Amino acid sequence: MGERLSQRVVKSGLWAFALRAVNRAFRFIRLIILARVLAPEDFGLMGIALLTMATLDTFSQTGFQAALIQKKDDIKSYLDAAWTVLILRGSILFAILYIIAPFAAHFFNAKEAEVIIRVIGLSFLIQAFTNIGVIYFEKELEFNKLFIYSFVGTLSDFVVAVSAALILKNVWALVFGSLAGSTAMCITSYFIHPYRPKFDFHLGKAKELFGFGKWILGSSILIFLITQGDDIFVGKLLGTTALGLYQLAYRISNMPTTEITHVISQVTFPAYSKLQDNIEKLREAYLRVLQVTAFLSFPLAGLIFVLAPDFTRIFLGEKWMPMVPAMQVLAIYGAIRSIGSLTGSLWQAYGKPQISTYFNMFKLILIAIFIYPFTVWWGILGTALAVVAASLVVHIFGYTVVAKTICCKVRDLLRWVIFPLNSTAFTIFILHIIRKSLKLGFSIDIFLLIIAIGVLIYSFLIYIYGQIFGYNTLAVLRKHLKILLSYK
Repeated sequence: MGERLSQRVVKSGLWAFALRAVNRAFRFIRLIILARVLAPEDFGLMGIALLTMATLDTFSQTGFQAALIQKKDDIKSYLDAAWTVLILRGSILFAILYIIAPFAAHFFNAKEAEVIIRVIGLSFLIQAFTNIGVIYFEKELEFNKLFIYSFVGTLSDFVVAVSAALILKNVWALVFGSLAGSTAMCITSYFIHPYRPKFDFHLGKAKELFGFGKWILGSSILIFLITQGDDIFVGKLLGTTALGLYQLAYRISNMPTTEITHVISQVTFPAYSKLQDNIEKLREAYLRVLQVTAFLSFPLAGLIFVLAPDFTRIFLGEKWMPMVPAMQVLAIYGAIRSIGSLTGSLWQAYGKPQISTYFNMFKLILIAIFIYPFTVWWGILGTALAVVAASLVVHIFGYTVVAKTICCKVRDLLRWVIFPLNSTAFTIFILHIIRKSLKLGFSIDIFLLIIAIGVLIYSFLIYIYGQIFGYNTLAVLRKHLKILLSYK
């Protein structure tokens, strides 16, 4: 079973990576086009609508998806009750959002956001009616099917948003694109999975799922306040334009690193769940995941840090340049987050989601302490610094608990982090020297050349570490590739 599971994890991981890579490629191109056509204020207005929607969504999370994936037994008897609760929830949330839209717009001092909030709220209804059978794709590691399901939504969002932006040249391009993506995924869910849910108002099964999901709810609320609280604060204190700048800086700086983490966590949660009774296997799996994540995410964050000014000027335009310092700081946050977020799937699979809740509460308290004075002093740069400072403190403490959970020493965890961290820092230093000494201009050719040089320097340093200290990440990747090629 162990070998079969490892084969499935590797194959699913590649499908999940392909899914995220394709999705993010489309979203990235969409982002570049829309940023060129629309103004920071348009992104800020959409951000207000999404923040309002996300607030309701987060504070009403059921945690059913995680509970269904974590359960060892057959979940078919739970699906109809869970689907019924989700539809009731979606309908109530849409009604609430429609009512509170004027108050949300007033809170952010953006009257134009009222109608946008009401229209985007239709997503609650659309998503609620999605076929719950698609949960099997993730539970059984069938990410090839999940790829198709998700890509349809991404493609629909891309086509509608870009077309509308070129015609309307305003915030409604973002709204129509989002609704198109949700609608396409809902329809596709019934074509791609044979399960046909029906209403079931005997909610004992749903109550049982919520016994696990309540900790997911608690953690989700805290994660929302951590990841979206800074947006709310910026929008309220600094205004719509500043919110648009900050959100785009956050999205671009965190996109590569957190996408890697999302892919890995999406695959490892069901895999860890199957290993939850075998600490030795669980520890081995976690350390490999940590090794590969640090190897990939750290250099990506480093390149974003170095190239943020060039990227913004070349691809987005001068109107977005005020966000560059915040983007550079948030790139550091992306690296910290990529490593720290691996712990959530571990604790959920281990049956202790409350640990994530406690640490997220600690992180939220630290952000609340730092964010106001930092933002007043330095604007959106200060907001970014507050987020980084809080994350660094929490994840240092978090890894001491991880070490106890998987029965290893903290130095065993640090061993797989320190080598890519040192290599990335040295690579950033060399690239900075090259940029300053050669006085290179701003062009796509120079941009790509700097990336190529950075990749070569980083790869060389990793090779040296492997020869001297046995840092064998490339060997681990080759082993997983061999497993994939032998998969039947």
